Amino acid sequence: MGRVVVVSNRVAVPRRGEAAAGGLAVALKDVLKASGGLWFGWSGECRKNPEKAPKQVRAAGIDYATIDLDPEDQKGFYAGYSNNTLWPLFHFRLGLMEYDRKEAASYRKVNRDFAEALLPLLGPDDVVWIHDYQMIPMATELRALGAKQRIGFFLHIPFPPWAVLSALPDAERLLRDLLAYDLVGVQTKRDLGGLINCFQDALGLAPDEDGGVRGEVAGLQRRTQLSAHAIGIDTRGFATLARKAAFGPETQRLAASMGDRSLIVGAERLDYTKGLPHRMRGFAALLKDFPEHLNRVTYLQVAARSRNEVASYRNLRRELDSLAGRINGDYAEFDWTPVRYVARALARDTLAGFYRAGRVGLVTPLRDGMNLVAKEYVAAQDPEDPGVLVLSSFAGAAESMDGALLVNPLDAEAMGEALHQALCMPLDERRDRWESMMRGLEEQTATRWAESFLAELEELKLPQQEMLWAAPTRN
Repeated sequence: MGRVVVVSNRVAVPRRGEAAAGGLAVALKDVLKASGGLWFGWSGECRKNPEKAPKQVRAAGIDYATIDLDPEDQKGFYAGYSNNTLWPLFHFRLGLMEYDRKEAASYRKVNRDFAEALLPLLGPDDVVWIHDYQMIPMATELRALGAKQRIGFFLHIPFPPWAVLSALPDAERLLRDLLAYDLVGVQTKRDLGGLINCFQDALGLAPDEDGGVRGEVAGLQRRTQLSAHAIGIDTRGFATLARKAAFGPETQRLAASMGDRSLIVGAERLDYTKGLPHRMRGFAALLKDFPEHLNRVTYLQVAARSRNEVASYRNLRRELDSLAGRINGDYAEFDWTPVRYVARALARDTLAGFYRAGRVGLVTPLRDGMNLVAKEYVAAQDPEDPGVLVLSSFAGAAESMDGALLVNPLDAEAMGEALHQALCMPLDERRDRWESMMRGLEEQTATRWAESFLAELEELKLPQQEMLWAAPTRN
């Protein structure tokens, strides 16, 4: 394989004093380091009339190249089209989707700017791997500039069927952008089904026997392979982190404050896709329908604030504040607070320790591409006395985590019943369920996910004319 070039909206450039990177960044850095690779994307900085040439640094055997964005372009591209249009649409939340032609134009412009900045850095044998919904059109822009390299795309969020995606005014154009890739990967079989359905119903393109579709890009017929690659975590690394964190001051303080009560733990970014109000209602149903748990269990929810500039996120925060207050008002005792709600981010090692302390991990997204919190909770457990995962059936992780108790987060009473089952589950059953899931996590790590995607991209047989090099060579 040639040099791997990763493209993402933000780049994990190492900075002194920062916490260790999470599993995805570790996996990408592993494959980049193995090939002497390049990671390209936005610097995180905005300025008027930014320079087109990327800033480049090298660290730990990896090259990093970043560009600044114009403030108006960044607003339309990221806060606008990416997060107000594509994010709710791909998560099946049509009522929250907004569409603005100017923002759609900014989305296209930023992808074109990325392509123009990246192209001079590419060599003929490079393998380009583009990530997530912010960058869907980038292969189209690269092909228009003459790029002939293998280009793969991975979508980390769900891919909806055409009945949902068709709500987007420029949905067909977005689908045609995917035809510029050699390989398009999604998280699950369900997402793959949505992707295939879109190609069939919108463009009349049915997959061939090997799972690829053929379409026209810039006047040329191309074939795009479609496949599912479930992302994992650094399973052993997170398990080690949790073991150490269990003896850390934060986890010890939490344990002391709990006494002999059981802990239900959840940790998500504050987002309407995560089902946070629904899980609070599920916990309230547990206390109402199973009063034997009153004063015997505490629910800790960490919900790091995000996208405060978006009204729907501000409304969500107010709803959670209200729900937590109402549950505590209805059920609290002078020495017991049922819900502990922390509306800020906690350090990764702190969360690992809290997961290990949790008798139940509660992960109930309304829709999620995978959900790595579910996997981290399982990896964090004590093998001798593991907790139980209560997981939404709408999370991509539900496809492979057979030891979880699956719930529909829209059914509060069913969630309360699942929490009761988890809290009362005997040790032998808890161990059996945990061991089954842990085996899967050890086989399906983040690094193996990256390696398997790149191996499939490398093995694809491309038409000879598509392998010709017609772009500038790397500096």
